[in-house]
Amino acid sequence: MQAGMAFENAPPFIAPLRFFLTAPLFAALAGLLIAVDGGDLFASRWTPGALAATHLITVGFMLQTMLGALIQILPVLAGVDLVNPLRLAQVVHLGLSAGALLLVAGFLFGQPVLLGLAALVLCLSVVSFLAVVMRAMAGVPSTSPTIRGIKIALFGLAGVVGLGAALALALANGWAWPLPALADLHAGWGLGGWAGVLLAAMAYVVVPMFQLTPGYPVRPSWWFPVVMLAMLLAWSLAVLADWAWLVRLSQLVAAMAGIGFAGLTLRLQSKRRRARSDATYRFWQLGLGSTIFALFLLLTAALWPAAGDIEGWAPAIGVLLLAGGFLPFIAGMLYKILPFMAWLHLQNCGMARVAAPAMNKLLSEADSERQMRAYFLAFAVLLAAVIFPDWLARPAGLLFALANGWLYWNLFGAFRRYRLAEADIVQKLASK
Repeated sequence: MQAGMAFENAPPFIAPLRFFLTAPLFAALAGLLIAVDGGDLFASRWTPGALAATHLITVGFMLQTMLGALIQILPVLAGVDLVNPLRLAQVVHLGLSAGALLLVAGFLFGQPVLLGLAALVLCLSVVSFLAVVMRAMAGVPSTSPTIRGIKIALFGLAGVVGLGAALALALANGWAWPLPALADLHAGWGLGGWAGVLLAAMAYVVVPMFQLTPGYPVRPSWWFPVVMLAMLLAWSLAVLADWAWLVRLSQLVAAMAGIGFAGLTLRLQSKRRRARSDATYRFWQLGLGSTIFALFLLLTAALWPAAGDIEGWAPAIGVLLLAGGFLPFIAGMLYKILPFMAWLHLQNCGMARVAAPAMNKLLSEADSERQMRAYFLAFAVLLAAVIFPDWLARPAGLLFALANGWLYWNLFGAFRRYRLAEADIVQKLASK
């Protein structure tokens, strides 16, 4: 699949980079919030601290990196012309960053005005992104599972943002809506229809490309996003009609589809051609294992609803899916994508007359490995804090903040070395 990539269409490096460098700071801020709130944050998924920390990760980290990745990959993979990707990146990045901070402040301080303003800013930012991307993709045929997956994920993004804005306005205005059911649906659209489908679509390319595995089988690759979308539409109908049985059935099938994708990826990784395990591989191993465990808990709750009332059940699913699943997936991809992008742009800068430094000179495996070990420790303590919140919540938060701050430091270091290499190449070209 990567053979069809048009790397000459890549946008300016700074366009996706601004998202990739900002995202770890939001995750670090989530860790600091956990450290400040302590055990109270784990008391319920509805506490202001829990809502704020969750959205620092989902909006501040995940949404930032995913939109940045799309700005980078759509011109390369699908030949999509974003017209002015740098301008698009500037507007969307500013809106996401400001909207995430407003949303968190609204949760923490219970300010309806801030929640309403956050909903407006985030909606405008995402709608601006979708308007440009969907117009550019209108004539692009779904010739691969990745392109079809991206299109379905964009539909999921519209769904999760629309539901999120409605929930924020309902909270701000005190509307008598079934908020728990809508919040669960919002999470389903966000983690399943948007992040899960987009992650799978990207995995079809980056896992074989960077982890040297066999390609994904064609049939499950085509059908996974369709099944997820169908289940989320059924779940939405069930909430509107108040059909509890259809809600549980939709959750059950969606969880089984997610477990199937994760299991398939594990099987492909076992056949990879690279014997040595690097940070990306280990991050993905953690992500796949945590995702399977989290979805098994969700599946159990769908079959046995009383399980969801067990103390710590919902926080455990959240920690496993977010801190154990999506964050490691994304961190692992960043450790491959960012130095590859930097190397690619340096190659173009050298115009085949000056060689670009190797990728591991821009971001060394040793730096990635050290940060990965710090993150694994932070995740283990954070998961244990679900059981022992009074003892472990504060150290878990500090460790989580440290690990994500370290991720930022590594990525920024790669960018700094890129700028130095770029200046060196320009100087050598001028002297020839």
